[in-house]
Amino acid sequence: MFEMEEKKKKRVAWGITGSGDRLPETVDVMLEVKKEFPDVEIAVYLSKAGAQVVKYYKLMDTLKENFGAVRVEIDANTPFLAGQIQVGRYEFLLIAPATSNTVAKIAMGIADSLLANAAIMGLKAYVPLYIMPSDYKEGEVITKLPDGRDLRLRVRKEDVEHVRKLAQMDGVTILEKPEDIPKVFRKHFGKS
Repeated sequence: MFEMEEKKKKRVAWGITGSGDRLPETVDVMLEVKKEFPDVEIAVYLSKAGAQVVKYYKLMDTLKENFGAVRVEIDANTPFLAGQIQVGRYEFLLIAPATSNTVAKIAMGIADSLLANAAIMGLKAYVPLYIMPSDYKEGEVITKLPDGRDLRLRVRKEDVEHVRKLAQMDGVTILEKPEDIPKVFRKHFGKS
């Protein structure tokens, strides 16, 4: 008698960089996504700066309680996210929010950080990359500081040019806002 082949577990890698812009909103959306897709394992990976910002916003416990282990960058290959993405462990890589630094690195092919390396290596292996840049459109944005105060920031044309370059890359989808994230999960996993 043949045993039924075990269904491949559905997994997604979620990377968080050092941007506080829309970070709490992104975490809220991901909590809703987790409820909508309970069979999808969402593994959280933080850049070094991402770990600092998550702590400033007091979101580390929320991430650990809801997504299990939260892995923090030691170097570009530790934890070994790039290799796991290349061998198909994850359906796709989501980086949200993504700093202008991470966006520029990926756009320029610089793989010297955990999330930039994972994105570039994943794209080489045809693994989709979804990225929500903090600097999406040139102009001014108002973001919230951890204490609730508003912070006015200028989004430079140079940063937006990297976003445009990324948008033209095969396998990359740019997300404008946290509310765009559930559509990605619905596309890959259908309605739960």
